[in-house]
Amino acid sequence: MIKNLRAKIQTIPDGVKASVAYTICSVFQRCLSFITMPLFTRLLTTEQYGQYNIYQAWSSILSIFLTLNLAYGSFSTAMIKYENDRKGYIAAVQNLCLLIAAVFLVLYYPFRESINQWLELPTPLVFTMVLETLTVFGLSCWYAFKRFEYQYKNVVALTILVSVLSPILAFVLVMNSSERGYARIVGYAAVNIIVGGTIFIYSFFAGKGGIKKEYWKYALHFNIPLIPYYLSQVIFNQSDRIMISHISGTDKAGIYSVAYTLSTVLVFVLNAINGSYVPWLYGRIKEGQGRENRSIANGIAGLMAFLLLAVIALAPEIILIMAGKDYYEAIWVVPPVAMSILLLFYSQLFINVEFYYEEKKMLVWGSIGAAVLNIVLNGLLIPKFGYVAAGYTTLASYVVFAGTNYFTLKFISKKRQVPCDYFDLKALIGIALVFAVLTALATMLYEHQVIRYVIVVLVLIAMAVAHKRIIAFIKRFVLRKT
Repeated sequence: MIKNLRAKIQTIPDGVKASVAYTICSVFQRCLSFITMPLFTRLLTTEQYGQYNIYQAWSSILSIFLTLNLAYGSFSTAMIKYENDRKGYIAAVQNLCLLIAAVFLVLYYPFRESINQWLELPTPLVFTMVLETLTVFGLSCWYAFKRFEYQYKNVVALTILVSVLSPILAFVLVMNSSERGYARIVGYAAVNIIVGGTIFIYSFFAGKGGIKKEYWKYALHFNIPLIPYYLSQVIFNQSDRIMISHISGTDKAGIYSVAYTLSTVLVFVLNAINGSYVPWLYGRIKEGQGRENRSIANGIAGLMAFLLLAVIALAPEIILIMAGKDYYEAIWVVPPVAMSILLLFYSQLFINVEFYYEEKKMLVWGSIGAAVLNIVLNGLLIPKFGYVAAGYTTLASYVVFAGTNYFTLKFISKKRQVPCDYFDLKALIGIALVFAVLTALATMLYEHQVIRYVIVVLVLIAMAVAHKRIIAFIKRFVLRKT
C-alpha cells in the first residue's frame, strides 16, 4: 500500500507538488504566528508590543528602498531572460542592494539622533534593521530561485526552521531581558540574519560575486517604475501604526496592531481563493465567456463577507483569548479593518482583469492616491478621535481603491473594445451594504453577549439547513476546469 502511494506521488508533476508544499508551508507559518501571539501579548506590555510592530512597519518601508523589491517584480522574468546565468543574476542584484545599503548607512550615521527620534528606534536597532533587510532579501531570492526550478524540499525545510526558531529565540531573550519589546525584535531578527546571511554569502560565491551592469540595468529599469505601487501597498499596511505611535503613543500602536492582525487573518484565505480563481477567470475571458464570472464572483464575495462577519461578531472573545484584557479596547478597531478586507477582495477582482490585459499604470496611480488619502485622513482624525479612527481611515482608503480599480476596468474595456460584463456591480454593492449593516449590528451588540451568541447559533443552524447549497457552490467553483 505504501509502495502504491509512493508510486502515485511520484507521478504527480513537480509543479503541482511544489504548489501544494508551498501552500502547506504558508498555512503553517500563519498558524504558528497566530498561536504564538497570545504568548507575547501576555509577556509584553502594550508599549513593548508596539515597539516590535513599529520596528516591523519601518522595516517594511526601508526594505523597498534598500532592495527595490528585486526579489519580486523583475525576478521571474530575469530567471527566464538569464536562464543560463541565474546564480550570476542573483549575486549581481545582491551586490546592488549591498551598495544601496552602504550609501544609506553613510547618509544615516551623521544624522542618526534626529532620524532615531523620528523612527522611535535606537541606533543599534537601525543597524539591525538594515542587516536583516539585506539578509532576508538574499533568502527571498534563493527561495524564488528554488521555487522557479521546483526544488521545493529545501525551501520548505528552511522556511519551517526559521518559523520555529524565531519565536523560540525571541521567547528566551524576552524572559531574560528587561527591555522585552527590543528583545523580541532581536530574537526574530537574529534568526533571519544568521540563516539569511548564510544564504546571502552562499549565493555570492555561487554567482561568482558578479557585478554585471547589464543585470543592474535590467533590474532597475523593470522595478523602479513599480516602487510607487510597492510603497503605497506598504503605506496601506504600516502607516497607521507609525502615525498612531507618533500621535497617540507606542502603547496604542501595540493595541491597534493586535486588532489589525486579527482583522486581516483571513487575507491568506483571500490569496488562496485568488490563486485558484485567477486561472479559471483567465480561461473564461480567453474563450469569450467572461460573463460566467458574475455568479462566481458574487458567490466568493458572499463567502468572504460571511467569514469576515464571523471574525467581527466574535471579536471580543477572540481578543480576550489571543491577547488578554489589556488589549480589549482593540475590539472597536476590528469592524472597520475587517470591512476593508472585503473591499480589498473587490479590488483584487478588478485588478485580476487589469493584469490580464497588462494594464498596470492606472493601478499604480490608484494605489498612490488611496495611500496618500490614508495618510491625510490619519493626520486629521487620529489627533481628534484617537487611534480607533485609523481603522476607519483605512476603510475609506479601500473604498477609494476599489472604486478606482473598477473605473480602471471600465476604461480598459472601452480602450480595448471588449465587453465589461465580468462582474455584477449591483450585486457586489448589495453584498457590501448588507455586510456593513450586519457589521454595525454586531458592533452594537459587543456589550450584549447573550443576544450575540443567540444570533451566532441561529446563523449556524441556517448554515446547517442550507449546507447542500453551500457545498454545491464550492464544488462548482473548485471542480471547474480552466
